[in-house]
Amino acid sequence: MTSGPGLATIQQQVSEAEWQVRVNLAAAYRLVAYYGWDDLIFTHLSARVPGPEHHFLINPYGMMFDEITASSLVKINLQGEIVLPSPYFINPAGFTIHSAVHAAREDALCVIHLHTANGIAVSAQKDGLLPVSQQSLFVLASLAYHGYDGLALNEDEKSRLVADLGSKTNMILRNHGLLTVGRTPAEAFLAMYILESACRIQILAQSGRGGLLQVSPSIIDTVANQVSDVTVGQGAQLAWPGLLRKLDRIDPTYRE
Repeated sequence: MTSGPGLATIQQQVSEAEWQVRVNLAAAYRLVAYYGWDDLIFTHLSARVPGPEHHFLINPYGMMFDEITASSLVKINLQGEIVLPSPYFINPAGFTIHSAVHAAREDALCVIHLHTANGIAVSAQKDGLLPVSQQSLFVLASLAYHGYDGLALNEDEKSRLVADLGSKTNMILRNHGLLTVGRTPAEAFLAMYILESACRIQILAQSGRGGLLQVSPSIIDTVANQVSDVTVGQGAQLAWPGLLRKLDRIDPTYRE
């Protein structure tokens, strides 16, 4: 694969605010690889670039997630056009899904879409995510579903996906995978961590003997109001610095 532009070249061409988004998004890619959620090169994380232009960053197609750096991320517009010179190209399906959400949701500054085995397994179940764990309750407080329409290449799927997502944070794409949104890569990653955990716990619980013990609907309804208390009002801001420290110990090259 052709080497990308050097660190100084990219960092000097973008604002400090964009560079910070690049570093955090590259960190999210590395964390997805670290937790084993990547599907070779075939899923995507994106983040909107600060500023009046509706530009966002996405992975260079063909690069493994544990190789991605802040400078290798590709900046594109809502038409899928590369707006900062790059030796890389992007995944067309990734553009369809991410551009739809970014265009429709001003608060969805980061979008994560994954094909985890646990997520797909739950997405293929008629009843979807069940209230069988505390993690699932956090997700159920803001969860949407989107029916399978084949590979995400059709322009007309955008409107259906956006309508299904609505104002939710989490989405299960039937027979396909998982999607989360957030105001930052940190928020979208934490949402995905909880969603993937809920799916994994459900699959594990279903592998045991006997029926599943589901949480009462009355308790589910109270969880949304308790999340802020559990996270001391900080949520991802509390967990993200520690995750970055973990990455820095493992391999700090995501910052390049």
